[in-house]
Amino acid sequence: MLQVKSLWLGLVCFLTLAFGAVNFSHGQVGQSLLVNPDLAGEKDLLALPHMNAAVVKSMLEQRPFLKMADLHALLSKTLSKEHLTELYGKMFVQINLNTASDEEIQLIPGAGSRMVREIRDKRPFKNLAQFRNEIGKSFDAKEVTRLEQYVFVPINLNSASDDDILSVPGAGKRMVREFKEYRPWTTFEQFRKEIGKYVDKKEVARLEKYVTLN
Repeated sequence: MLQVKSLWLGLVCFLTLAFGAVNFSHGQVGQSLLVNPDLAGEKDLLALPHMNAAVVKSMLEQRPFLKMADLHALLSKTLSKEHLTELYGKMFVQINLNTASDEEIQLIPGAGSRMVREIRDKRPFKNLAQFRNEIGKSFDAKEVTRLEQYVFVPINLNSASDDDILSVPGAGKRMVREFKEYRPWTTFEQFRKEIGKYVDKKEVARLEKYVTLN
């Protein structure tokens, strides 16, 4: 009896390890402690390094920033390169690992030509687990965790799990319900129409950048 129990426990452990190693996510946004410039309030933005009322006002008027390059274009008009680097250590528009330009990748503090090469060589990324695994071959775990804050892989509208959907900044349980209710999604026009029933056009555009049909 004891031998059978031991064999059973061994089988359970084997299956747990085997299936636990598989990541079924279909895209995800990196967990981040950075301020999201599309969602943060005026007070939180003003508390960031080198920010002032005029810059914050411009940000609030122009957001959402569908690409980090758009925010950088605005901020670089008034802030120096050194100030921007410090600021981007606190606030950032996460970049799409599969479409970000070399210039956008290099906006990540500490990301130079090596990081550009690593990301470009490993495309396309299907999920963040792949990012951690591949980038972890060149950087230590602490650095991979830091870098993950700055990136995302779009979630598949038709197969993303609840957790994948909830990883999208600002997407709560209501969005989980709406994303799943209209499956199967066939076009982005459908996405804009259906999600546009619940949020305004700017928010639809912000959410759309995090999703894919592929």
